[in-house]
Amino acid sequence: MTDHHPANTSRPSVWLHELTWEEVASYLRGRDTIIVPFGTTEQHGPAGPLGLDTYVAIGLAEDAAKRAGVLAAPPVWYGDSSHHLGFPGTISLKTETLMQIVYDIVRSLARHGFKRILMVNGHKWTNLAALTSAARNIREFELPGVLTAVADPMFLARGIAATIKSTNEHHAGELEVSHVLYKFPHTIRTDKLSDAACDFGAALGPFATADLFGGGHDSIEQPWTSWDQKRIAPTGQFSSNSAASAEKGKAYHDYMVDRLVEFLDWWQAYKGPLGQPAP
Repeated sequence: MTDHHPANTSRPSVWLHELTWEEVASYLRGRDTIIVPFGTTEQHGPAGPLGLDTYVAIGLAEDAAKRAGVLAAPPVWYGDSSHHLGFPGTISLKTETLMQIVYDIVRSLARHGFKRILMVNGHKWTNLAALTSAARNIREFELPGVLTAVADPMFLARGIAATIKSTNEHHAGELEVSHVLYKFPHTIRTDKLSDAACDFGAALGPFATADLFGGGHDSIEQPWTSWDQKRIAPTGQFSSNSAASAEKGKAYHDYMVDRLVEFLDWWQAYKGPLGQPAP
């Protein structure tokens, strides 16, 4: 994909932390949009690195920012990962801690003129409680003139996931491993790909979610602890990733970037009211 916003080439990078304050000020004279990638540092089975979710968010944020002509903030490498604490290397934030991080990031960006802040979550599902609640609360109670949005592969890739994956998709599964294999191939231990999978029905009953892209299956959310997880998934892997490939990862990635760019183009053109309270 090529950058269809030529003005973007006037900056040396889309990453905020690689720019000077003067370059950011120059950007803000013409645009007010930024992407903030959120991930985790948590176990992803024998084949996946601890930072897999953050690599997902980085890859999506960087390529979408390049094509849409916007900036991306430094990634947040920690998330809501308490259920993975039974595995060495996992670092978890409490849900309320992650919410406070979102508040402070949005406040800082808004202070300098960013008015459209898109959070890209690489940690499907679990970070969403914090990200969506904080995104809603800060607009409603503090910064109504700042637009916030949250993008997550679990929802963003609904239109393509079923055409790519060969089995159910869950933690350390075929799609997310393929994605990172495509974008950051050095991080995946391809010799450790396997068919290891959880028996969600046996462990959590008929309303468990065995496939994050499973469509119309009725489900009831049942949080589990790190001790439960070690019992349910002793290797840390929830679904098979033996069929993971860079080709699948590219199709998955490109589809999501296309959707993000489509949203960003619409968002930046939107000139309606930004939600300020009536005088």
